[in-house]
Amino acid sequence: MRRAYEEELNRLHASFFRMGRAVNEAIHQSVKAFVNHDKELAKKVIEQDKEINEMEHELEQACIELIALQQPVTTDLRKIITVMKASADLERMGDHAVSISKSTIRVKGSKRIYEIEAMISEAGDRVEKMVQEVLDAFVDSDDEKAIRVANEDLEIDELTRDIHRISIEEMKKDPDIVLGATDYMLASTYVERIGDYVTNISEWILYLNSGKIQELNTHHNIDDLNN
Repeated sequence: MRRAYEEELNRLHASFFRMGRAVNEAIHQSVKAFVNHDKELAKKVIEQDKEINEMEHELEQACIELIALQQPVTTDLRKIITVMKASADLERMGDHAVSISKSTIRVKGSKRIYEIEAMISEAGDRVEKMVQEVLDAFVDSDDEKAIRVANEDLEIDELTRDIHRISIEEMKKDPDIVLGATDYMLASTYVERIGDYVTNISEWILYLNSGKIQELNTHHNIDDLNN
């Protein structure tokens, strides 16, 4: 009986990891599409989001069924709750990849600022690395790695601030860049929020091991950083 239950838990974690890989690929493709003004790739990300949503729904249902059938307590219950909560955070990351893709469709043909696009690409690369690292930390239940990943989000925040600042400076210099620069600011904000959801997953890893909710980064979005 216990072995069958452990196998169910392992399947949950494997499904979560697969979902995480799918979300990270969506992030990669959405940022790539944005900086390359690739409308077709952006549409592909939007279409594939249905699969990510379905994966999250299936994980949630599996968690609910496991709780109902096994009535787990303490550590086992935390394992299931952690998967349910962290998969919801992954799904929201996928939503932000969709938002970046929608910005790509709008920005195509607008006047470009290559310096800013390079910064957005760098932010995307850093967030992708964070997602992979937090997935590894989740599988290994590694508190120290989870904390390190959360701290990396501060670098994303700083880069996003720089993108906003340069975008505003360019808008003041050239009215023709206003539309494109607005989308630069939006896209970088979506990337920054993905980093926040990575931090959320880091917090769930700590919860899994300690049973306590701990805030690793206290800010919630770039608007707070600008105040």
